[in-house]
Amino acid sequence: MAAPEISDPNCYPLTGVGWASNQSTCPKEYQLINATTDGSSANFAKGFGQKSSCYLCVSSLLNKENPQGDIVSDIQLLPDKNPLPSGYAFISEFLDPKVNVSKKKRLCIKRVPFGEADTAVFDVTLTGKSKQIVPSYTCIGELNGFVIWCKKGKVAKPKLLPKPRNVSVDMRALSLENESSRKVKELELPSVRLSKTRSNLEAKDAVYSAENIYGISAMDGVPFVLHPRFESTVNVPSANITNFHIKSHADIENEYNYSFMTEKTAAARLPPTAS
Repeated sequence: MAAPEISDPNCYPLTGVGWASNQSTCPKEYQLINATTDGSSANFAKGFGQKSSCYLCVSSLLNKENPQGDIVSDIQLLPDKNPLPSGYAFISEFLDPKVNVSKKKRLCIKRVPFGEADTAVFDVTLTGKSKQIVPSYTCIGELNGFVIWCKKGKVAKPKLLPKPRNVSVDMRALSLENESSRKVKELELPSVRLSKTRSNLEAKDAVYSAENIYGISAMDGVPFVLHPRFESTVNVPSANITNFHIKSHADIENEYNYSFMTEKTAAARLPPTAS
């Protein structure tokens, strides 16, 4: 029979089971089971004298999100002559001096690391000798007039969350403004060496202004360097450029007019015929 799934978020696996004489001898991490399901006293030593007392006590996993240590995976009630199963141990005793527990039957538990456990014991409760049944609990056996029950179930392992990534101080200091500025710089065209003549023209002409996106020239981005021979001539302070004469269209037509009469005459001649 498969162990049921424990859906109650407040139900944690047990980490220990023991005997205690009373609340003062019970460790603070343990809870004393001092009554049965019907409210009767759960003193296992009541038949040995009124002054002595012996109760079962249990401890549970307090932090389910970060489990550590071992948990109780099984609990058994063995006759005294039966050998202790492998991996099991008798439950702890937190008793007053001279208080003994009956050795005719002894409780033993098996503890395993939380990460290796598939099933675990989540609770222990007691009933009288009557045939009372505790729903969803498993009967362990009868001891000193009490029937011991335990609640078993599957261990729900916590989901592992990814480790947070470490972000350096420099990365956190980056802003969107700095990021956008970096991208703009990457998109800028590399600077080219321009002749001094063109540099002067660009300084005076707003068409070449980098501030006006609509004033981009067709020569922008094209490497242009004036031949050193001509650049040295232009750079001479004494160079006289005032004697330049700008010819009109008529002057150019008159100076370079050519009638092509020779070519036309040659083209009009008949080809020689064979005699």
